[in-house]
Amino acid sequence: MTKAVPGFSPPFTVALTGGIASGKTTVAKQFESLGVDVVDTDQLARDVIAPGSAGLKDIVATFGPEVLTNSGELDRAQMRRRVFADDESRRQLERITHPRIRDAVLRAAQGSRRSYFMVVIPLLYEHRHAYAWVHRTLVVDVSPQTQVDRLLKRDGIDLLLAQSMLRTQASRAERLSIADDRLDNESPDRTILEKRVASLHRQYLALAKQHLKSASPPSPALSGVT
Repeated sequence: MTKAVPGFSPPFTVALTGGIASGKTTVAKQFESLGVDVVDTDQLARDVIAPGSAGLKDIVATFGPEVLTNSGELDRAQMRRRVFADDESRRQLERITHPRIRDAVLRAAQGSRRSYFMVVIPLLYEHRHAYAWVHRTLVVDVSPQTQVDRLLKRDGIDLLLAQSMLRTQASRAERLSIADDRLDNESPDRTILEKRVASLHRQYLALAKQHLKSASPPSPALSGVT
């Protein structure tokens, strides 16, 4: 997947992705606990539309002032309903936020001084060309039914909205088609997840070491951590 960005020399970078409610945040925190620099594009998305930001001003100009709360922040619940119900609204929002998010990721990667850098990108499949410079893709994988069950429990939404949210994202097969590594996150046992992440961490440390010695990054065969 690696493709150079002019003027940009990133450290060995792993893109972590997965469907909604697959457990990406939990996995990312586990990597962080092992000393990895992790940046989450969901957090960057909140940063680029903070009150007073150019991103929020563009959103208001596009969707109208009704998308703001009384305190001047983006009404996320209203915006979520809007973009999941209308593809064009979703595309408009992405055109505003995604270039800003990508620039923030590039800055974070350039500033990383750890052995390797990890970026969490929920919609990596849909925007993979913007992140063609990453060296490795890790997909956190669960079944669609597990996603729905977790969404209902986590967000307190109804079944129809949960199913609609899944339909707006890439399919499980599409996500796995870009995977270098697959992390099965079906088990509720945290110790199993910790062992799988530790194994991947050792693998990425070795790959990062190779990357430093080579002008072109390695691309081993697809693995499946189960």
